[in-house]
Amino acid sequence: MKAQTILGSAALGAGLGTLLLPAAALADTTVSPATTPVGGTVVLTSTCNPKSGDALFHVTGPDRDQNVRSTTAAAGGGLSAELFTAGFTLGTYTVTATCGDGTTSGSATFTVTPIGAAPAGTGTDSDTTGLLATGTTLVAAAATSALILTRRRRRRTTAPATDVRHRRTHLVRDVADHVAA
Repeated sequence: MKAQTILGSAALGAGLGTLLLPAAALADTTVSPATTPVGGTVVLTSTCNPKSGDALFHVTGPDRDQNVRSTTAAAGGGLSAELFTAGFTLGTYTVTATCGDGTTSGSATFTVTPIGAAPAGTGTDSDTTGLLATGTTLVAAAATSALILTRRRRRRTTAPATDVRHRRTHLVRDVADHVAA
């Protein structure tokens, strides 16, 4: 009985987390490597669903304002494109991805350095709003489940069960609570 209650509460929390989490919070765009010399190549990757059409990567920076269309499905899912940085001015560039269905898939940055320069940065999106929303939702679901379990346990341990009639009444109430939940 206890295992069923705990598993049921965990499943409810996971289901609520999945339903309440906006799809945009899961979207992400990455650039690899985060630093490349002039004339190098970076891979732009987005978590866009390939079934919704190509992703469009918008690259902006010191001397660029161009669009790059996704060319392949990424190994880990999503879409990717390669960008050759010949002719780019040294500096930091921002890549913003838009999925084929019109949703935004976040942004990331990369840096074009002189040939032989040291790499810097991670090339990932520094906006952690999606992760924060996910964590908050799951913590709230877990806290709610723990509160429900604690109340049920207290009710059972403090209930007077001195004779058969009281025991039967509490058994019927527990079954009704379980069915209602």
